[in-house]
Amino acid sequence: MSELKLERSFAADPETVFGFVTRAEHLAKWWGPEGMTLPQTQLDLTKPGPWMSVMMNAEGKRFKVTGEVVAVDPPKSVEITWAWHDENDRRGHESTVRFEVRPDGKGGTLFSLIHSGLADEDAARNHEMGWTSSLRKLERLAA
Repeated sequence: MSELKLERSFAADPETVFGFVTRAEHLAKWWGPEGMTLPQTQLDLTKPGPWMSVMMNAEGKRFKVTGEVVAVDPPKSVEITWAWHDENDRRGHESTVRFEVRPDGKGGTLFSLIHSGLADEDAARNHEMGWTSSLRKLERLAA
């Protein structure tokens, strides 16, 4: 199993950043790599329960991912399970994503994304590219 960790700093306070990474109206603006749209979502990471999203690229190819919100500790962290679906809508390997938000001591926020339990190093590299692209969108949103 593989794990990746990405960290970012934001000028916004932790409560604001936590809202950006958990509330549906904000998630819709940064969830998924650049160039992807979200034609179908159930993205509310503010409370335990199921979530899902379908991302679509410019060519119309769809990518479905689902999971459960398993832990929410506002405004510090949220943890979800994560699994891609295949072309027959069968759910694949499940991993875990954790968003951590903490004060930076200067009025801003330190944000960490930890994606663990990935199947292998290839999966970790692919997810790192996708999350890095998504986090660029989050950085613009939170600026």
